[in-house]
Amino acid sequence: MAIERRRFLQAAGVGAVLGLSGCTGNTSPPEANNETAEDSGGSQSEGESGATQELTLATTTSTYDTGLLDALNPVFEEQFNARVKTISQGTGAAIETARNGDADVILVHARGAEDEFLQDGYGVNRRDVMFNDFVVVGPADDPAGISGMESATDAFAAIAEAEATFVSRGDDSGTNKKELLIWEAAGVEPSGTWYREIGKGMGDTLVQADQSGAYTLSDRGTFLATQDNVDLEIQVQGPLKGGPTILKNPYGVIPVNPAKYPDVNYSLAMAYAGFLTSPEGQEIISNYTANGSQLFFPNALSEEPQFGQYVPESYDGGENASSSASVSDAQFESWVAQHVPEDF
Repeated sequence: MAIERRRFLQAAGVGAVLGLSGCTGNTSPPEANNETAEDSGGSQSEGESGATQELTLATTTSTYDTGLLDALNPVFEEQFNARVKTISQGTGAAIETARNGDADVILVHARGAEDEFLQDGYGVNRRDVMFNDFVVVGPADDPAGISGMESATDAFAAIAEAEATFVSRGDDSGTNKKELLIWEAAGVEPSGTWYREIGKGMGDTLVQADQSGAYTLSDRGTFLATQDNVDLEIQVQGPLKGGPTILKNPYGVIPVNPAKYPDVNYSLAMAYAGFLTSPEGQEIISNYTANGSQLFFPNALSEEPQFGQYVPESYDGGENASSSASVSDAQFESWVAQHVPEDF
């Protein structure tokens, strides 16, 4: 298993980061499947007691593009005498990396895919970490006339009807999963020359949409971190600013199950999950800003029990899927009311 992981990390080790470095506002983010360049030799460090441990983190590109992990990982590394090797990918690819045993922990934002990961036994001890939302962005002249719409599905339907250019990440990321969900809810199967799937991360997608005078779906954090470098505008707001709950965007951290892969660094993965959800980690997330705006809102700490974070949302004692979705939406709306300032 250690040999397999070593080969994996060597195979695509380009554009990689060790604990990440200076990427706030980066308009040329790493492409999907970027890894750290150094060979880990396996997840669990060996040798003298107290030697630096290595943790392999597979995570969505938005945590990289925004620079958030620049603020988090060095603090964790110092406290735990650890080195974080970050694999920045779309959420789907990050989860697949963990399924293959090539990561110790994941930090992602697609609850349906996270739940499948848990149900299949690959992940344990999931925790809520933070949230923001998605926004529909596009050129100032707004050729599809969607500006100010209160429904994301209506906006997508209008874009399709106008055959206005739409740039899709097309990479099985959390953002791409959300986009496809909205198209489905709108009753549209996007196709044709107006719909462009590029297989890139969020930063590159925003740049290409800007260059093409196109619409796209973006997480708010990455858009805020890169907005000085593009001329796109938010045309449809997400729930942080009164928009539809379908544009919610929660993030979770999940250690890989050591029963599946005994050589994962489970102890350090649990420490990382604990750090992200600790008062210190949550404060770092809360204080992280770009262009004067808070990018993520921490939601790990609560006086009331939040049992739903640990298990798949469908594991509800017999409630149907639509009931689970309603509960999830209500919970997100509660988070917004509790954590997002009125003047955000």
